[in-house]
Amino acid sequence: MDIRISRTLACAAAIAAVIGVAGCKDTTIGAEGPGEGGATTAGSGPVVSNGRAVSPFDNPDGTKTGLAAITSSGDRAKAVSLIKKVATKGRGPKTGYSREEFGTAWMDSAPDVPFAHNGCDTRNDLLKRDGEDVHYRSGSKCVVMSMTLDDPYTGKAIHWTKAKATIVQIDHVMPLSYDWQMGAAHWSKDKREEIANDPLNLLPVDGPSNGAKSDSGAASWLPPSKQIRCSYAVRIAQVSLKYDLPVTSADKQAMLTQCGG
Repeated sequence: MDIRISRTLACAAAIAAVIGVAGCKDTTIGAEGPGEGGATTAGSGPVVSNGRAVSPFDNPDGTKTGLAAITSSGDRAKAVSLIKKVATKGRGPKTGYSREEFGTAWMDSAPDVPFAHNGCDTRNDLLKRDGEDVHYRSGSKCVVMSMTLDDPYTGKAIHWTKAKATIVQIDHVMPLSYDWQMGAAHWSKDKREEIANDPLNLLPVDGPSNGAKSDSGAASWLPPSKQIRCSYAVRIAQVSLKYDLPVTSADKQAMLTQCGG
């Protein structure tokens, strides 16, 4: 036999052997090794949801898990109708803004919001709400040490540990700096503490995505996962309407566009 043909057949046999070993393994999610900072994430393809995330229409107070995609034409029409109710105005100056104007970060004493005064800080409340396979610090029912997050912004499954805390960050859907510029500078301290700790305005998400968002509105930043963008726009509208907080005209148009409006 020609030596070149022999080598080709040998390579083909080796490849077949590898496929035979790995062929039944689900490579859609979790097939890669540890990602940045120890997080194991899915590949670039869609992740099969764990099924726990809830549509924003079924979660008006933010106490239920995550942010599920809006897919039906009826719900998208409902989304457009809701977003149209959002008021608009120009973005004001950032003068005087600081995080402290919205209270101590993740305070448990914010008035009139779910989860407040339960003995756990807001960040841990949100990790518990959206995390799966949650493990707590020994002797605590509050401090989350590890969990898996079905990240709405990227569609990745993120295996998180407290040792690498910034891999998952808590996003203010309407960023606090944005709120300040759109009218919160003139609110009472209590109201600012409410929006900063209201679970309706808070989502645990992929840290780098949250960093990329910064204090952007919908016209400047949207979640990388296109399938979640209408739900994201609806959640912005829910927060905006609850707090009577306008968005810019460009942001409102971007929100409508995500839902087909």
